[in-house]
Amino acid sequence: MFLRKEFAALAVLLVAAGGGYLARDFVPSSSAAGTAPPAKVTEAVERVPASKVEMQLSFSPLVKQAAPAVVNVYATRKVVTQNRSPFFNDPFFEQFFGRGGFGAPRERVERSLGSGVIVDHTGVIVTNHHVIDGATEVKVALADRTEFEADVVLDDERTDLAILKVRDLKGDLPHLEFANSDDTEVGDLVLAIGNPFGVGQTVTSGIVSAVARTQVGASDYSYFVQTDAAINPGNSGGALVNMQGKLVGINSSIYTRSGGSNGIGFAIPANMVRLVAEAAISGNKVERAWFGGSLQMVSADIANGLGLDRPQGVLVTEVFDDSPAKAAGLEIGDLILKVNGKDVDSPDAFGYRFATTPIGSTVNLDISRHGKASTLKIRAEAAPEKPPRDQRYIEGYSPFDGATVLNLSPAVAQELGVDSGLKGVVVSDIRNGTTAERLGLKMGDIIRKVNGQAVRNTRDLQTLSKQDFRLWRLEIQRDGQLIKTTIS
Repeated sequence: MFLRKEFAALAVLLVAAGGGYLARDFVPSSSAAGTAPPAKVTEAVERVPASKVEMQLSFSPLVKQAAPAVVNVYATRKVVTQNRSPFFNDPFFEQFFGRGGFGAPRERVERSLGSGVIVDHTGVIVTNHHVIDGATEVKVALADRTEFEADVVLDDERTDLAILKVRDLKGDLPHLEFANSDDTEVGDLVLAIGNPFGVGQTVTSGIVSAVARTQVGASDYSYFVQTDAAINPGNSGGALVNMQGKLVGINSSIYTRSGGSNGIGFAIPANMVRLVAEAAISGNKVERAWFGGSLQMVSADIANGLGLDRPQGVLVTEVFDDSPAKAAGLEIGDLILKVNGKDVDSPDAFGYRFATTPIGSTVNLDISRHGKASTLKIRAEAAPEKPPRDQRYIEGYSPFDGATVLNLSPAVAQELGVDSGLKGVVVSDIRNGTTAERLGLKMGDIIRKVNGQAVRNTRDLQTLSKQDFRLWRLEIQRDGQLIKTTIS
């Protein structure tokens, strides 16, 4: 049984060759001590270390290659707090001190520390959304302690990724190339590089524990590379690299009860990171392929009903009109087994595979319909914005004071992470300290009715919000459930 220190023994997969490094599938024609680097690979096998010399090989050349492209990210945010008076919202005192009481607002500065990865020589850096969320100032520090101010050019909460761009850069910066994360296999050696606990750049080694871990809940696209390489607070946004020195993923979260690493860390796959980074570099917004249907995981009971020997694939439960799924000929009850040859066993896995497909390409879906296997071709298209979003900010004496609302469309639904088959008006933002926030309205809430009147679009809601109702009877859809409440 291998001990952790013996993982270094597998560095036979890292033998220097002509200034580069050999991947796990390759070993040199001779491994004797002092032998010159081989001119070419003559053998392609996977094996465990066979000699003491191989046991003494080091990750150092790989670290020297990859570590300069990993940076520290310092985020500063200003938070305004309101000291609430015990007479808050008392009509008598509002006459003198205005709405909101007479507590003077206070401003405090919060700082957070994370990591980032340079993915382009022009100073494009990938980090986690939660590292820079709400930041008013962002700085990055290279491994050699050189510091730069940086701008947030793209912030994608749904994937928990953010793209930074270094200001006033002179010259090129070292950067990491993207690996094809779909080629990553369980058991592959990886290194995690970041700045845990603010102690400085740190490198840990381990293996890939799983390549399609879903239901983690760290982002809307719950599909992660899991590793046992030690990841701790501060590693967020750092690099997970393979033995070729390429970026396998961005370290995002850990499973912990103590606050420290328990050997279960999760990284956002490089293929998803590339999608967001390329959008930022090109100056475009992130566009993900829209499927246009609803899916369900296949349970043991469903598998038995379909005549399967085991649960597999995802079941189509709804196909939306005028969608790519409809155009491809998908039907309710179809079982999707593979996306472009890759197995899918959950809606999250399907969502990741489909969302990382380039817009305009054709996707092959291996399906089973009534027990017969076939392949359908579906076009990867961006979600349409029909109807137009018609964004409106609601203010005044109504339960919606402080809410920003949009007309629902497939594009808006995709942005907010709600069912793209829904229609109506959705809350996209809530301003702090407003009536909507105090009453518990949330982003993603769909406003169905106000005092029995259907809310079909944002104009309807704004008109209703200006009326002087003594009682407000609301119907709100949240996470698939209809909530009815009365507010006086």
